[in-house]
Amino acid sequence: MDGTVLVADDDRTIRTVLTQALTRAGCRVHATSSLVTLKRWVEEGRGDLVISDVMMPDGNGLEALPEIAEMRPDLPVIVISAQNTIMTAIQAAEAEAFDYLPKPFDLPDLMKRASRALEQKRRAPAPRSDAQGGEATDLPLVGRTPAMQSLYRLVARVMNTDLSVLITGESGTGKSLIARAIHDFSDRRNLPFVVVTTDDLTPIDGPARILSKAGQGTILFDEIGDLDADAQARITRMLDSLTDPAPRIIATSQNDLDRRIKDGEFRQDLYYRLGGVTIPVPALRERLEDIPSLADHFLARAERDGMNPRTLSEGAIELLRAYPWPGNVRQLENTVQRLMVTGSEAEITKGEVEQTLGTASGGPMPTADASEKLSTSVARHLKRYFDLHGGTLPPPGLYQRVLKEVEVPLIEIALDATGGNQAKCADLLGINRNTLRKKITELEIEVTRRRKLM
Repeated sequence: MDGTVLVADDDRTIRTVLTQALTRAGCRVHATSSLVTLKRWVEEGRGDLVISDVMMPDGNGLEALPEIAEMRPDLPVIVISAQNTIMTAIQAAEAEAFDYLPKPFDLPDLMKRASRALEQKRRAPAPRSDAQGGEATDLPLVGRTPAMQSLYRLVARVMNTDLSVLITGESGTGKSLIARAIHDFSDRRNLPFVVVTTDDLTPIDGPARILSKAGQGTILFDEIGDLDADAQARITRMLDSLTDPAPRIIATSQNDLDRRIKDGEFRQDLYYRLGGVTIPVPALRERLEDIPSLADHFLARAERDGMNPRTLSEGAIELLRAYPWPGNVRQLENTVQRLMVTGSEAEITKGEVEQTLGTASGGPMPTADASEKLSTSVARHLKRYFDLHGGTLPPPGLYQRVLKEVEVPLIEIALDATGGNQAKCADLLGINRNTLRKKITELEIEVTRRRKLM
């Protein structure tokens, strides 16, 4: 190996061991127990690789990753942590760490990963790999809304259990990719990940071959609700034949399996075998606040693929947030790809987005009548929201979600009209000033003071 490695860990023994091992391998090493010192070294341009603990006396290594990435986008970071939960691994992946290892780690394994990181650094400032050497950009683990945070926590709790997992959600939400993430960040990550199709189940020896191929890895039945009765029976018999050690079973479904069971279209005994834990994946319209981050994610990936860099204007972002997204994250990804290809200016305008979405939906973007009452507009929007769920009820918590959707623009527009003067804004809204301040903090509303007042 050749390069300079920055090691940050509050454990002196670990610093010593890593320094000695990396030095013997031909690297230059700077070691510290301070996160502040590490960030200063990074800012000064030192180092070709960072190996950092999470919990440091003066900060959190995971929380420092975005700052490091902003200073040095091409600097790979390997995260090591005694908090060896899958949540830590997911957080590291979200922050685009090059790799993640739980403590106690295997030193030869860490050295191999460090060697790969340094080799990648020498080749080019390429996008960082995930913990398995795949493309982290393929994983839709982007989003900080409560819906996604709940999903992360649930995934973290079930990651290293042997329970079967049923992942439900609409088409385009990323169910199969989340299944892959469960495997890739689990103890089975070095074992096979087998996706089963109907053709795999057709031969007499199909189930036996599936089990042989998977070993103790993971078997994914993708969109199991679409399988016919014969395929369901074969899967049921296969699951009944499992003996320890057995593979992990994951299934995905965009269909309402409860309703299919009532209609006699899905086996209840198979449902019970699959649903050890059910992970619902929220639709994109249920996490609108994540759209800017997701769009930036897809824009950056397109740029890395060789396209000219583009950014979204404020008007374009607002239009993306207002769209119902029946195709969910996959539709957003395709929309961003089209915007990257069809325009040449650095900024993507609202008009471009309107044209692209209008073309994709087969007609112009829906607009409200200027004379329409607010209650009528809200009723029309909510009816469409319910219709998009195809006869099933939206996730619980609808009341608070709808209130928030109304509160945010109401307060933002009132603040804009009063020039950011919170006293005047509170008076305009007819609420207590302290209540307004609380709402501004809770809803993360940015306040800008200016001289113009209405």
